[in-house]
Amino acid sequence: MIFTYILFFVGFVALIKGAGLLVDGASSLAKRLGVSTLVIGLTVVAFGTSAPELIVNIFASINGNTDIAIGNILGSNIANILLILGISAAIYPLAIKKGTVWKEIPLAFLAVIALAFMANDAFIDNSSFSALTRIDGFVLLSFFVIFLYYVFGISKAEPANAVEIKPHTRSLLLSFLMIGGGLAALALGGKWIVDGAVVIAASFGVSEALIGLTIVAVGTSLPELATSAVAAYKKDVDIAVGNIVGSSIFNIFWILGLSAMIRPLPFSQTLMNDVVIAITATFLLFAFLFIGKRHILERWQGICFIALYIAYVAYVIIRG
Repeated sequence: MIFTYILFFVGFVALIKGAGLLVDGASSLAKRLGVSTLVIGLTVVAFGTSAPELIVNIFASINGNTDIAIGNILGSNIANILLILGISAAIYPLAIKKGTVWKEIPLAFLAVIALAFMANDAFIDNSSFSALTRIDGFVLLSFFVIFLYYVFGISKAEPANAVEIKPHTRSLLLSFLMIGGGLAALALGGKWIVDGAVVIAASFGVSEALIGLTIVAVGTSLPELATSAVAAYKKDVDIAVGNIVGSSIFNIFWILGLSAMIRPLPFSQTLMNDVVIAITATFLLFAFLFIGKRHILERWQGICFIALYIAYVAYVIIRG
């Protein structure tokens, strides 16, 4: 039992280190093959930072631990906005570009609204059972393809504003070893986290959804937290905001879509409360940009987000 707890927390370290190795190795390999730094940033780096959530969800879906899979994504999106953007804004006010305000944030809002409709069969169709089916997964993945097309369109239209990624060019052997080691660490870390979450939930008599929404969600969001907090400290606002909004879109369209394709995900009505909170958090992010200084997430707003996240975690714990 104690060993399972140890592996659960070691799993988060393995996930983060594995994602880092995978990104560095793949970036180096892509650079050697003549792939542009911009494409590396939009593909390898973007997918790499989503790898922790993806791997956890794949294992959870395969094992039938659907509450962990869904809770991980909902919890990550709520933590992304309320906790991570809150901390980032508290460190340094975030001036957000017009394109992000009117395009990316509404797209993140659309993603969670689409999830709410897809997961609410019991209410919409008077069905006794709600689930994200494989058809739902296919639709989410289709939205993801459109999102990627949009991102590449932006990169061509505004190349000067793109964040340049400069990967170290390593030998082919070392690049492949890093990729292999990263994948192995991700696989082990994901399995240990899912197995540990199930045991912890059973030991404390709480739902798997609670563990997924809190510990697992925050743990798999650590790369985003580190990236955005450091970016805010360095006043790289575009990275701090783009990282979080992009991750929130990735989580629903890509990771939850793929999870549903692997195995249909039964959706409990309890989790619908968390969907509503995710919708509210995304709407608040949009609304706050028109309160006070226009298109700026100020320090006091960041502190409000942090307080709301603390209240949310307390609510989830009390709910059990």
